[in-house]
Amino acid sequence: MDLSYGPEYEEFRKEVRAFIETHKDAALPATVRLDVGRGFRKWQQTLVENGYACRTVPAEYGGFGAEPDTLKTIIIDEEFRAARISSGMTNQGISMLVPTLLQYGTEEQKQRYVGPTIRGQMIWCQGYSEPGSGSDLASLTTSAVLDGDEFVVNGHKIWTSTASEADMMFGLIRTEPDASKHKGISYLLIDMKSPGIEIQPLVMMTGQAGFSEVFLDDVRVPKENLVAERGQGWEVGKATLLHERNMLGAADQTDTMLRGCFDVLEEYDATDNAIFRDRAMKIAARTLAMKYHSLRMLTDRLKGRSLSAPALITKLNGCQLNHDIGKLAIDGMREAGLFRRGCERARDDGFWQSGYMFQLGLIIGGGTAQIQKNIISEIGLGMPREPKTVVKAK
Repeated sequence: MDLSYGPEYEEFRKEVRAFIETHKDAALPATVRLDVGRGFRKWQQTLVENGYACRTVPAEYGGFGAEPDTLKTIIIDEEFRAARISSGMTNQGISMLVPTLLQYGTEEQKQRYVGPTIRGQMIWCQGYSEPGSGSDLASLTTSAVLDGDEFVVNGHKIWTSTASEADMMFGLIRTEPDASKHKGISYLLIDMKSPGIEIQPLVMMTGQAGFSEVFLDDVRVPKENLVAERGQGWEVGKATLLHERNMLGAADQTDTMLRGCFDVLEEYDATDNAIFRDRAMKIAARTLAMKYHSLRMLTDRLKGRSLSAPALITKLNGCQLNHDIGKLAIDGMREAGLFRRGCERARDDGFWQSGYMFQLGLIIGGGTAQIQKNIISEIGLGMPREPKTVVKAK
């Protein structure tokens, strides 16, 4: 069996390596947090312009405009991981909103938002969850009424990642109060600088205020910021959630973390210990399985096949695996694993400690592990829905 990529792709690999060598001094390490990107725009723009980030986004919307090519995507991921440098920003705007707009957005929306977003010039937050609407997202109550050419939005969102740093929000808003709960939702793009928006940061156990509560009081949103049709928001929102699950459990991110973890184990001589070797072997096997699952999804995407169940598996598996890799790295450091971000003796500026706690949150965020398992059983395995308990009034 010949598993070589062939001459054309080996030439492309040389191009990727040459780019990395030329730009290695300006490149950012893979352990740097690039989800928001205010300080990392220059590197992101370099990647976009050369086709190593947002590669298949059409050129007319600011992307590189390359045709989808599975093997080239694999080669780029392999070479950037091997060089231990960042392959670009992954955030809610780039990884979730942009593919949603390319599918559902108007021409004006794509022209206005896609280019600045993929270059890190426009940061987005996601207005989905509410205090009473998390796992049952379709029960959300934040609402909007049309007043002339503007929607007037009122409500309360919570667990809104990067809200305090965001320029814009893509949100699910109830616009059709007389329709069923799934049919009454619309998908709006909201300027976070609009009058009537109040942001209250929520401090996480990492010590950072990555989440926020967002209060919307008579916030006016132009009618042209509606994505798709009124009442079509649940369909559009599900597409965004599919991209979110792919982002949160991305196999290339997990593989990068594993390589970094192995570096930690080598540095602290943890590989001399049989227990650590056994743990590392098991995690490496799980990471390899994730990689092949990701390749299968890439093939399915190119062939237009459904990714619902595979995406759920990616999110469920990936977040738990990233958490376990962080734990292995911290344990391998022994006493040094107690140093946190900000301590001068913390390895990688506390990346592992902060990431370990953050990944624990992602097992809940973006759809809890328990909910993911339920949906996988129903749509992936064809099992019956979990029966609902009906409480009768006395």
